[in-house]
Formats: sequence, C-alpha cells, structure tokens
Amino acid sequence: MTPLEWFATRGWQPHPHQLALLGARGDTLLIAPTGGGKTLAGFLPSLVDLAQGGGGLHTVYVSPLKALTADVGRNLARPVAEMGLPVRIGDRTGDTPASQRRRQRADPPEILLTTPESLALMLSWPEAARMFAGLKRVVLDELHALAESKRGDQLMLCLARLRALAPGVITTGLSATVEDPQALARFMGAEAVIRADPGPAPDIALLETRQPPPWAGGGGRYAVPDVLGAVAAAKTTIIFLNTRAQAELFFQALWMANDAGLPIGLHHGALAREARQRVEAAMAAGDLRAVVATGSLDLGIDWGDVDLVIQVGAPRNIKRLVQRIGRANHRYNAPSRARIVAANRFEVIECLAALEAARAGELDGEPRGPGPLDVLIQHILLTACAGPFDADALYAEVRGAAPYAALTRADFDACLDVAATGGYALRAYDRWQRLMLRGGLWQLRDPRAARGLRMNIGTITEPEKLKVRRRGALLGEIEETFAASLSPGDTFLLGGQVLRYDRIRDLVMEVTPAPGREPKIATWSGLKFATSTVLSQRIQAILADPGADLPQGIRDWLALQARVSALPRPGMLLCETFPRGGRWHLVIYGFAGQNAHQTLGLLVTRQMEDLDLAPLGFLAMDHALMVTSLHRVADAAPLIAAPVLDRGLEDWLVASSLMKRSFRSVATIAGLIQRNRPGARATAKQATFSSDIIHDTLRRHDPGHILLRATREEARRGLIDFDRLTAMQGRPVEMRRLSRVSPLAAPLLLEMGRVRLGGEGPARLAERLAREMMAEAGLDDAGAGPGDG
Repeated sequence: MTPLEWFATRGWQPHPHQLALLGARGDTLLIAPTGGGKTLAGFLPSLVDLAQGGGGLHTVYVSPLKALTADVGRNLARPVAEMGLPVRIGDRTGDTPASQRRRQRADPPEILLTTPESLALMLSWPEAARMFAGLKRVVLDELHALAESKRGDQLMLCLARLRALAPGVITTGLSATVEDPQALARFMGAEAVIRADPGPAPDIALLETRQPPPWAGGGGRYAVPDVLGAVAAAKTTIIFLNTRAQAELFFQALWMANDAGLPIGLHHGALAREARQRVEAAMAAGDLRAVVATGSLDLGIDWGDVDLVIQVGAPRNIKRLVQRIGRANHRYNAPSRARIVAANRFEVIECLAALEAARAGELDGEPRGPGPLDVLIQHILLTACAGPFDADALYAEVRGAAPYAALTRADFDACLDVAATGGYALRAYDRWQRLMLRGGLWQLRDPRAARGLRMNIGTITEPEKLKVRRRGALLGEIEETFAASLSPGDTFLLGGQVLRYDRIRDLVMEVTPAPGREPKIATWSGLKFATSTVLSQRIQAILADPGADLPQGIRDWLALQARVSALPRPGMLLCETFPRGGRWHLVIYGFAGQNAHQTLGLLVTRQMEDLDLAPLGFLAMDHALMVTSLHRVADAAPLIAAPVLDRGLEDWLVASSLMKRSFRSVATIAGLIQRNRPGARATAKQATFSSDIIHDTLRRHDPGHILLRATREEARRGLIDFDRLTAMQGRPVEMRRLSRVSPLAAPLLLEMGRVRLGGEGPARLAERLAREMMAEAGLDDAGAGPGDG
C-alpha cells in the first residue's frame, strides 16, 4: 500500500502542504502550524521511496528532544504497519540500550530517529562512511528551536558531513514558529520554503482571577483557585511555568488547594527519566487532568486531548508563547485555547503585549552570529575519531555549513591548531597533544583518546548535578551548588515532595520524605529568560499610549505615575532618583532585558564608587535597573554615556569572574576540559580549577588565543547582552528628581527587599510593610499583598 492509498483507506485527504512537500525537489523548509501534520509530511517522501523497496539506512530524523523522538517513533510505527511496509524504525538517543546501539552500528534501520548529540556521536564512528553512504533523506524537526543555540551549529556541521558522505541527500526542515522563514531556510541550506495555511486564530486571553496580581513576585500562586477551576472545566491542561523552581512551587500550591482530587502531574528536566516517562504515559493515556511543566514540554509531543494551555508568568518571548499555545487542540484547523496568568502587576502589561503580538502574528528573534569556534574545534576532533582527514577538504566541507560560510582559513587553521596541540601556550603539555599530521592527513595521536572525546560530545554545558535517591529509588537531580548550601536535616522540594537531606555519598544525595515540613526550594541555574527586544518595544508602546486597552487598576497606576513622574517613552531613557529610608535610589527604565541591566548595574556602581557616591547594591529586572546608594545621583546621563561604559566594560571584562565562567563553557565544548572520563567524572570544583588555570595561562602567554576571542564574543552576545546595552545607551536621558518613591518604582523596592519567609507572622509583617510602601507611592490598594515569589 502506498502512503496516498493509506490516506484514502482512513478517509483522509492529505493537506496541500503535505502534497507540496511530497512533490518538492531539493532541500526544503516547511512552515506549518502546530497540529498541521508537518512531521508526517516530512516522512511522506521517505515512505513513498521505501514502499518501492530497498533496504539500508534511508532516512535520519533529528529532533531537539529525546521525548519527541520517542513520540514520533510511536506515531510513525502505526502508518508503516498499516501500509505493510518492510521498514524498521529505530531510535538512537542517550536512552537507547547499549545492545540496540551495537546492532545499529552493524545493521542500521531504514528510518533512524536521533538528536544532534547522538548524530555527532554516530558520525565519529570509524564505520560512519559506510553506514551513511546510502542515506537518501534527512528530516530536521522543530528546526527553529535548534537554530537558536549551539546545538544548531553542531547540527549544521553534522549535516555538512552527511552531505559529504552521501552526495545527493535531501534535507527537509520542519518548523511551526519562525519570525524569518528565509533566514531559517538559509541556515539549513534549503532552496525552497513551503508555507502551510496558518489555520484559525487561537483563543487566547488573560485568565480571569478573583483577586488582582500582587505588586511583586513571580510565582503566580495567588491565581491557584482560578487555575484549578479552569483545569476542572477542561479535558486536559498543560500549565507552563518559566523555571523549574517555579514549577515545583506552583505544583505544590495546586496540590494543597486541590480539594477535588484532580489528577495532576509534574514534568521538568531535573526529574528522573522514569518519573518523566510515567507522566508522559499518563498524559497519553488520558489519566491526568493537568500537568505542570517547563520548557520540557514546549515542543511537538502529540497529546490530542490537551484542550487548554495555561501560561503562568509573563512568557518573556512571543515565539515561546505561540509554541506553548500550540500544545492545545493539537489538530489542524482547530483553534488553540490558552490563558495567561500575570505573576504581578507589571506583568499584566507584558502579558497583554505578548497577546497582541501573538494575535498579530508578530514573532521575535535575534539575528544569528557566525558559527561558534568552540563547536568547530569539537567537530574537528570528532572527525579525527572517525579516521584521518585532509585539512583542505575539511575546511571546504565546514564552509558548506551556513553558520560557517564566512569562516576564514586563518580561523580554521587556528581551530585546527587548538584541536591538535591546545595552541601556542599549551603545546608543551602532553594532555593537549591530540592530533598529528602523517602523510598529509591529520589523525589522532593516540586512538585511545577517541573514547574520552566521544564521552564529552555536545554543546550543552550544565552545572554539576547530584542524583537524589530515596531508599535507592532515583527521584531526580539537584545542582551541586544548591546541595552545598544544605546541612543534614534541611528540607527541599523536588518532584512535588518535601524531602529531608540525610547525607551525600558517591555523588548521590540520600533523602527521606518530610511531609508537612517547610522546605527550602531546589534551585537550578538553568536559562534565565529575558524579555525579548520585540516584546519590550511593544510594552513601551503600550505605556506611551493613553488609549491602551488595560484593566482599570493598571490604568490608574500608570496615570498616577504620569502625574508624579513620567511614563517611559519609546526612544527615551527615563531615569528617576528619590530618597527613602536614609538612602538614595536611582531607577533606569532601560527595557533592555535582565542580562543587559545586570551588566549595566555592575558598570554603573563602579562609576559611582569612583565618584564617591557609595553604592550599596542594585536590582536588575527585565524592564528596569534600580541602584541604591548613600548619596544622590544628580544626573544619570554621565554614568551611562557610551565612552564611559565602554571603558568600564573593557576593564571589567578583564577582571570579571563572568569571563572565566564563560571561558569554562567554551573550553569544555572545545575539549580542553573533559568533564566525563572513563570510570570517573570531574566535579564542578575540579573543572572550575582546571579552566581557571588554563584561562590565566592563556591571558598571560597567549592573549590572542582563539578561544579567548571566542569567549569574549560569546560573553558580549549572551551573558552581558552587549548589543541591547549599546542600543539603550543611544537614547536621550529623561531625568526625574523626585521627593518620594514613584508608583512604577515601588514594586522594584518590594523585589529588592524580598526574602523567603516562613510562618504566618513574618508573612503578615511583610504584607503590612508592602502596603505601607505602596501607600507611600500613592497606591492604596487593600487587595494587594507583597508578592508570592
């Protein structure tokens, strides 16, 4: 049976975009809405080919998530079986059993489902050339998610390798949310873009709540009764939060208020794989009414019964919101239904801006920089693991990957030198003598080194984690730095359970349940989302629009701000100073994102130290920076002038631990530091010590080392968000010198003063102090608490 005949037997008609992709010639990018059948569309050409016979590895499918790979395997197996095709479908991820991996190396299935890291590993095998020689098609799912990180650069280098091993291989990219389809097509080397009908507009709005959001905090727990009501009225709901810690807290709050006993699960990346799989299976079987999740469920897993998505907290990014909205009514031409819970008053404005953008089809995205050099060095080393290579041929192959199209030969040779010897300052050390030139070809100096290199494949550098076990059962993981803050007997929250820390043995934390105890909160240093540039611009436009459609309480708040001080305006940089509690406060409404404001705070306080203004600390939020000092800042403009900050940034970058942290990530990806070794794993302290020594050695003896340059560029683009900081500096300063805290600044003071409180007494005291502060700002709101974390 052919695929089109299979459609007919089920009474289905292929969608136009599926037929268009079936008829496409050459590399193609398909843009289709969630539930539009784009994954099946990606496989249709492969199924048509395989229906005509032929064996061996035909198609490689790559997804960003192991869970998505498993889901696609289940969904694809049914049509293959019903068509009667002699096609084997196998997955190759970190979860694949060793016995299955060994069979795949000798006899791969016709369709192989994998991730970027596992594909890089397979390409490092000596038999890779034989295994992939007959490859006909590559399918790249959720390509937009991969393109936003180094995983995408790694994947494009792997794709260039596949194109060299299997000339004529056809690549299909699949994506639902793309702000610039042509740029994404160029990224994957596609010749054509197919756009599907976007389908009906989603049903999206703020969730109606019985009480207004608090002035500060990010947990959204004030809305728990309303969220439970929405869950009870829906079939199945996914409740998204932005961080794992927030998900743990919200899940616990839901259970404490869940008098109806609704079955609700928890899913995030720090939970044990078995725990995540149980939740996924329960969702697929329809046994759960809701699941509280983070980005672990953002992408393509097909749960058709999910009819509601609730986003708790501002999404920070329009694409992320659209992606999450698409999890509801995962069917073509069925409108998705989603509700958003603003975690605090200011987030109401951000949420409304995000909703407007989503309805208008406006997506955000930052322009991509050139391919990172640490990823290239890792690729060179893995190429050597597969066998000897010619430098000229590899340079030409790498230039075929779009992120590296402009790579100079000088930079390639510098990367090759680092891969071979560590570079000028490190070449005297045996541990970095990894490649040698023999007979015009580069190869591993010691073939035994291949094992260590393969064990450290990947571009995701995460903090060291400890496994958490209860009587031998794995519950999940917590970060080593958080574990170090605990003493035996302390409690923390993981997987919705309050656990008591008993002891650590062999990198395993042993715990026992401690229900009813007040927990510390397990903290993860995962990605801190910053509000995107596009969304920040929309927020500023709403603030400047007196006719903006806002809740009455928010309108009154902004009107009071306009009377007392001023409202931030597009193209201007509003700065306020005011005294409170014997201290002076400077607020800069930069709308440049938390990373840029964090950098600005460090630089401004250095300038203030030089001016003897005695800065005491600062708070960086996505929309503003607040600096506290003993003496008043008369004029903020000189503090944030571009030449002044540029000089300060140069000095700070040289001395900052931030650069060493960034270098540690770069050096790990480039293979100078190997966290995983046969029979052992370096601790976070060992890795930090090693990377700091290398960093200081290079700075002293080889300041032009290519990895120092890569580190600098990465820090400027990511950790310090230099481009957004520069754009903010270009705006004229509007200085307001006030006699008391302004309405917009009052919530910032609450954020700066927030601490974790236990018991009813401290909570009541915090609420009273918050009311007094808001009243001081002219915001006498009897319904607003201090914030819920």
